[in-house]
Amino acid sequence: MNEKEKVFREETISHTNQFRCLDKAAIVTNDSKLTPWTVCTVTQVEEVKILTRMLPILGSTIIMNTCMAQLQTFSVQQGNIMDRHLGKKEVPAPSIPVIPLAFMSILIPIYELFFVPFARKITHHPSGITQLQRIGVGLVLSAISMTVAGVVEVKRRNQALKDITKPISLFWLSFQYGIFGIADMFTLVGLLEFFYKEAPVCMRSLSTSFTWLSLSFGYFLSTLFVNIINSVTKRITPSKQGWLHGLDLNQNNLNLFYWFLAILSSLNFVNYLYWASWYKYTPEEPDPDTKPKDLSTGPPLAKEENTLDGGAKETNDAPSSVQTEDAKQ
Repeated sequence: MNEKEKVFREETISHTNQFRCLDKAAIVTNDSKLTPWTVCTVTQVEEVKILTRMLPILGSTIIMNTCMAQLQTFSVQQGNIMDRHLGKKEVPAPSIPVIPLAFMSILIPIYELFFVPFARKITHHPSGITQLQRIGVGLVLSAISMTVAGVVEVKRRNQALKDITKPISLFWLSFQYGIFGIADMFTLVGLLEFFYKEAPVCMRSLSTSFTWLSLSFGYFLSTLFVNIINSVTKRITPSKQGWLHGLDLNQNNLNLFYWFLAILSSLNFVNYLYWASWYKYTPEEPDPDTKPKDLSTGPPLAKEENTLDGGAKETNDAPSSVQTEDAKQ
């Protein structure tokens, strides 16, 4: 057995009270056969609970990725009709999404070298703030970014309607992109760290891939929102035209769509607060000095007449010599 397999086999996870309906998988019935396909160990049940607890946190980040998808599409259209000159050079509009990456490359080292040590002294947490707090900060900043995007769009459209020959600079978009880059630094990195630390050892690679699952759902939801908003606003607006109809942004209401996403992001943050407060972190691993048990071949949790940690006693099959000593005492 190699070292990696040894770690997987020796990992133990303490029992928790959430999702107690899943505990039935570790209860032995009188007519059940003790095979891995009929009865699970406590650790196996807790691994399923951990992944289940992670799903609401994952779902709360989908709206943020939807906002990112909108910035990367509509901002390019905005950039094409803005002043793209940087001195004597002309900047291509599709290069604007590089701004969040530039912010992240600068701010992540600053965050790790300065903010984390400073916050650690206040919170006494190894990471300065918890992973869930880090994700929450990013969600708030994404809502602010959408609000700023709507304000910038109003300024751009007003200037275009006033004098189309003198558009505002392309770098007005850097405000919304800069704020979103900071939000991405908190949420994306925090989400990866959260999944890696909270997932069971044997599932860490799988759980970190959940981050990209959120990204894919966000991009899909982006297209869905555009179609729904166009369909609904076409029926209720006096002009009978959707907010995002046609290709001329000067005749659209892109700012209203950005503000709609800002409101949706705020509501999503409230939803996230509920699930973050409900979430229970994975119990600490046992002391490495103590010899862990091999739960892959260990006994199930309890017999049928007993329940788990909630009203009945756990079955302990102690040696007869120990029972005799207890009786004597």
